[in-house]
Parts: sequence; C-alpha cells; structure tokens
Amino acid sequence: MPMTTVTFDTHDFVKKLKGVGFSEEQAEVLTDLQKATVSNTLEQARHDYELDDLATKRDLKELEALLRRDTKELELKVAKDIAESKADLIRWVVGVGLLQITIIAGLLFRLTGKI
Repeated sequence: MPMTTVTFDTHDFVKKLKGVGFSEEQAEVLTDLQKATVSNTLEQARHDYELDDLATKRDLKELEALLRRDTKELELKVAKDIAESKADLIRWVVGVGLLQITIIAGLLFRLTGKI
C-alpha cells in the first residue's frame, strides 16, 4: 500500500510557537503531537474512504487507451472472422450448386440417353 506523505515543516512550526511565547520543550511536544495527529487522521481517512483504491485521471486515461486498443483488436478479429465465414459460405454454395447441376445432368442423361 503506497504511503501518502504530507509535508509538515517541523522546524518552522517550532519556530512559530516559540515566537508566540512557547518554550522550546513545549513547542517540540506540541509539534510531535501535531505530527502524530496528522498521520493518524490521514491513516483514518485512507481506511474510511479506501483512498488507495481511488482512480486518478491518469489511471482512467490509461484504461481508456487500453480499452480502445482491445476494442480495435476485437474489431479486426471479427472482420477477419466474417470474411473467412463469407468465403466458406461462398465455397459451400458453389459446391452445392455444382453438385445439383451434376445430379440434374445425370438424371437427364439417364432419362433421355443424351445431354
């Protein structure tokens, strides 16, 4: 599970606390508590909202490109299959037609003795 990081400048935070009258020790304790709170809040949000499972615009664009490629491949395969089926059907119809002509010619020859 990738970790999301939150930028938190602890040095600047301590400096600002000391600037408004906090002692060094108070500023550092409050900074540590703030870091823990931010970390816990982020972890809770990740858990509650399943943040690691959210799709980004980039994820969606990659999926769209993949689907377009797969769709194009399927279209080409279907077109090829249709062309092959059409060719098979034509061969079958021509073969049946020739067989019918042969049978009819044979029957006529037998009935009349000549063609």
